[in-house]
Amino acid sequence: MVFFTFPEDARWNAERAAVEFSVLLGEYQGTVRVPRRVFQRLLDQSPTPERCLEAYHLQRTRFELAVERKLRRRQLTDDGNIEITGRDLRERAPRPVSGVDRAYALEAR
Repeated sequence: MVFFTFPEDARWNAERAAVEFSVLLGEYQGTVRVPRRVFQRLLDQSPTPERCLEAYHLQRTRFELAVERKLRRRQLTDDGNIEITGRDLRERAPRPVSGVDRAYALEAR
């Protein structure tokens, strides 16, 4: 089993206009960046740094699941970190395959 760790260190990076937080996976330690523009779709108000951080905390699990998907697919930025896009948040985790579906899939081969 793979264990992802997300320390409680979310912060606003004014230079990048993004919420940043850390992810740990074994020896890997990366920074996750969620640009302000991603929060424009999540908020019904102007995405100020404070509102972006609040939205991150309210939907933290959703962001963490997106990070896990990107890490499993090895979708890192050039600097070895992760950037979450609106598309990443719209993507749903694949549904588990039930025994019936699995049997049907094997028969279809």
